[in-house]
Amino acid sequence: MSDVKLAATTRTEFGKGAARRLRRAHQVPAVLYGHGTQPQHVALPGHETMLALKHTNALFEIELEGETVLTIVKDVQRDVVRQVIEHVDLLIVRRGEMVSVDVPVVVTGESAPGTIHVVETQTLSLEADATKLPSSVDVSIEGLAAGTSVTAGDVVLPDGSTLMSDADQVVVVISEPQASAADVADEQAVADLAAQQSAASGADA
Repeated sequence: MSDVKLAATTRTEFGKGAARRLRRAHQVPAVLYGHGTQPQHVALPGHETMLALKHTNALFEIELEGETVLTIVKDVQRDVVRQVIEHVDLLIVRRGEMVSVDVPVVVTGESAPGTIHVVETQTLSLEADATKLPSSVDVSIEGLAAGTSVTAGDVVLPDGSTLMSDADQVVVVISEPQASAADVADEQAVADLAAQQSAASGADA
């Protein structure tokens, strides 16, 4: 995981209009909450926040009014068309605290020759130290034969992590590629044409 330091300022204006003004000023509206504290509405630097959010499960050190709090991202709202960050929810955490996060699945290795793999589960829920959150979970399919399924319980987890997802949940399936109806029709057409040409050649002889 990556540690990210961001300087925040307290927000005193709210609503869509205030949020638009913040974004025009290259800032991102955000809220800090957790550990029984009142939600704190803040503004984060836009460019730095955008870069920081590219790191999955990063630990954010937020400097606010002379104090520093540790947070992790719990939700990011984006404009569906422009993909502009509209709002960020940050959960306050403490060192040594165990938290639950969703971690992306990364497939490694190659399955047996002539097979393909399909990722059925894109993320796994894990519990881990808030300051040592994994950015991904590697799922090896090296040499696996067709018909094999890798479940969440089969996955080797990063040190210090505990699986929260259902252990029987299928993560990756190995199978043989299936020909589509169009491919079958094309192959049949080629075979029919070859048969017709062979029959014509026989007749000419």
